Amino acid sequence: MERTLVLLKPDSVQRNLSGELINRIEKIGFKIIGLKLMILDQTKANEHYKEHKLKPFFNDLVSFITSGPIIAIAFQGPDCVKKIRNIMGSTNPSEASPGSIRGDFGISLSMNLIHGSDSVESAKRELKIFFEESELVDYNKNVDKWILE
Repeated sequence: MERTLVLLKPDSVQRNLSGELINRIEKIGFKIIGLKLMILDQTKANEHYKEHKLKPFFNDLVSFITSGPIIAIAFQGPDCVKKIRNIMGSTNPSEASPGSIRGDFGISLSMNLIHGSDSVESAKRELKIFFEESELVDYNKNVDKWILE
């Protein structure tokens, strides 16, 4: 079963959108296998955004993600990386489709509410930054037989 990382960024937490955003993803049928409220330190932020290290917006990314509490969530489900990316919407909220998280709630490109791993490989790397393997809980839900093949 595929796993992915979702981060609810400081603007989600500050705007009281956390429950709504988690609910949208859970309603698809994905299950939470790890969840943390945290203030991200500089070291983890740098590691998380390391592929952007040489880009001009790197410092702004790190500054924003460390500016307040975030919620790190590990989700599990079939094809969850791609499906969660779709429900998030385009990175730029002005280009995001209505019905997507960013399309419905996004205001700015730099404060765009949510992060989701962009590939299975990225998800594996990113989950290790935010969770120890022992913090991820693998369990069965009775409803799985109704929504999973």
